[in-house]
Amino acid sequence: MNLVFTAFRGHFSDSPRAIYEALLERGLDADVTWLSAPHTQATFPDGVSTAEFGTPASVAALEAADVVVSNDHIPLDWEKRPGATYLQTWHGTPLKRIHNDVLWAPEGRLAYLEHDIARWDLVLSPNAASTERLRRAFGFSGPIHETGLPRNDLLSSPRAGEVRAAVRAELGIGDDQKVVLYTPTWRDDLVFQKTGPQDFEFPIDLDDFAARLGEDHVLLLRLHNMVMDRLEIPEGSPVRDVCGYPDIRDLYLAADLLVTDYSSTMFDFAITGKPIVFFTYDLDYFRDELRGFYFDLAEAAPTPLLRTSKELVDAITDIDAIAAESAEDYARFRETFTHLEDGAATQRVLDLLFPTTPTEDPEGDENHADL
Repeated sequence: MNLVFTAFRGHFSDSPRAIYEALLERGLDADVTWLSAPHTQATFPDGVSTAEFGTPASVAALEAADVVVSNDHIPLDWEKRPGATYLQTWHGTPLKRIHNDVLWAPEGRLAYLEHDIARWDLVLSPNAASTERLRRAFGFSGPIHETGLPRNDLLSSPRAGEVRAAVRAELGIGDDQKVVLYTPTWRDDLVFQKTGPQDFEFPIDLDDFAARLGEDHVLLLRLHNMVMDRLEIPEGSPVRDVCGYPDIRDLYLAADLLVTDYSSTMFDFAITGKPIVFFTYDLDYFRDELRGFYFDLAEAAPTPLLRTSKELVDAITDIDAIAAESAEDYARFRETFTHLEDGAATQRVLDLLFPTTPTEDPEGDENHADL
């Protein structure tokens, strides 16, 4: 059996990684290829076979695969072999409009991606609220399974505390420091217009952040992987660049609170129960002109939407009081968007991909088919 995994066009991360690691624990007997990128090659474990995304070798691997697992479109020209299964895990709960529902996209881009959607056999949904949005946006008529996202199982795992300690130690963060993880979403105009680092203006006043929060706080910056080369961080700032950190799920555990705008990280982070602050400085433009939303963020968000850097630093300073005041709204947010995130999503997905057939041995004990 040939399996191909790909995440964000070359990363060793996200739900494909969680599924792959679970298969290894099961003792999977298969030939596995991961699609990689030059800048991510070092993040793949030793012994993992890779093919660079977009090369003839990657196309050959896809065309030879019995199972393809991806968390995003694979915008390459390849033919899925007869009988092969392509699982699309997608990569989060959609607040922002996606694919056919977006307000704007580069000419020809959506039509080109339709070729990949036509190859999909199964799609995962992180929650009931997302299922029909995914179906309509992609025009997908096949089965969509509400499983939760395998990438999030770690957040409910008994290993969560161990991973938190290890990541904080790796990043040089003290036990007494409060970690603020900042995950702004991508902005289509930055991605598809040919701009340089000088065109990305960091919206947080770092001088104010440092002056008011001091050395007790660390700001971890996690830009979207498609724009992470757009920012130059000045030396001596309180920002730690974690854009290249292999898997954001580890950063969720290391953090004490999340600051985001319209990113689906808000839904993942809510699994941890830790505070979320919404810094939506360009809300009107993003919602009404650039991308559009599926629902009213101000109504759904468990805490107020903040417009200025001063409001943001104020909120971080007073986060314990804000968390207490918003507890009921936060619980409702989690009930809507994390009701399937019980730590068993990967197992549910494996049961879909590799259903076991009970058989009986001569002594009457039930065995299950090997993968």
